[in-house]
Amino acid sequence: MIAHLRGRVLDKHPNRLIVDVGGVGYDLAVPLSTFYTAGEPGADIALRVHTHVREDQLALYGFATPLELTLFERLIAVSGIGPKLALAVLSGIEPRELVGAIERGDIARLTRIPGVGKKTAERIVVELRDRLTRDVKGLGGEAAAIPAGDARRDDLASALANLGYDRRAVGSALDAVKDHADAPFEQHLRAALKVLSRP
Repeated sequence: MIAHLRGRVLDKHPNRLIVDVGGVGYDLAVPLSTFYTAGEPGADIALRVHTHVREDQLALYGFATPLELTLFERLIAVSGIGPKLALAVLSGIEPRELVGAIERGDIARLTRIPGVGKKTAERIVVELRDRLTRDVKGLGGEAAAIPAGDARRDDLASALANLGYDRRAVGSALDAVKDHADAPFEQHLRAALKVLSRP
């Protein structure tokens, strides 16, 4: 079972990375948070890996942080949630915000994640609420709220938080670039990064 990979980024697409480890290319499905933190092709990378084995398939799922991996493994243990939906959940909400939403029983926030309906959100809360705090303690998963806003703002905040920017600075930067709301996501993200890099 593969649990960790260290190598170079060979190719990257949203939700997918190919990592070259000693001349062997590993194809990994990843959440957007991991995609955003991965360097460009040729950059060094280290990923935690969940190996998912079925009768007809061996699939690898890669994560930049122990928290993302733990949340993924807890999500796929919820009845009715497979790896594809668990990845969609982690791509649709920042990991620490997910922890907070589950602890608060915030069904409305969870149903804003693409692919998550009310029944699925309720199952996530019921099955994970009591054990999640214990599972993620010490992994940087203490609950944190991102200021309310639309889905685009949440996605941008998630990407910037995963790049290590302070939450308050992220909020200010997103306020400064809200006129880019109709631009493509990457252009909006670049504009926010430009604001954050100012002295």
